[in-house]
Amino acid sequence: MTLYFTKEHEWLRVEGDVAVVGITKHAASELGEIVFFELNVSASDLQQGDSVAVVESVKAASDVYAPVDGVIVEGNPDLANNPELISSDPEGNGWMLKMTLTNKAQLADLMDADAYARLIG
Repeated sequence: MTLYFTKEHEWLRVEGDVAVVGITKHAASELGEIVFFELNVSASDLQQGDSVAVVESVKAASDVYAPVDGVIVEGNPDLANNPELISSDPEGNGWMLKMTLTNKAQLADLMDADAYARLIG
């Protein structure tokens, strides 16, 4: 399995030693139209649970948390001028960051798609 989900409604797509991270369709739907995104660039070396970004919608602001330990290697440059990509394509072009995994063993504690579907059931 290369796609993982967290109880905080983040997804990870693992590509070798790098994980692409974003929020789930469910989270994006609950937030509504995203109007602002900010990556916490000072938090490049992350521990699981650290705040990595903030998303603001017309309804609320919400933190995005590191799903696993890692180092941020790239933020999605398209979100600076087009944060609504998170709303329109949260599990595709609305990805938020890429991180090098520093503790792959943590992936075993995350959910697969079926388990996540049961969570949001």
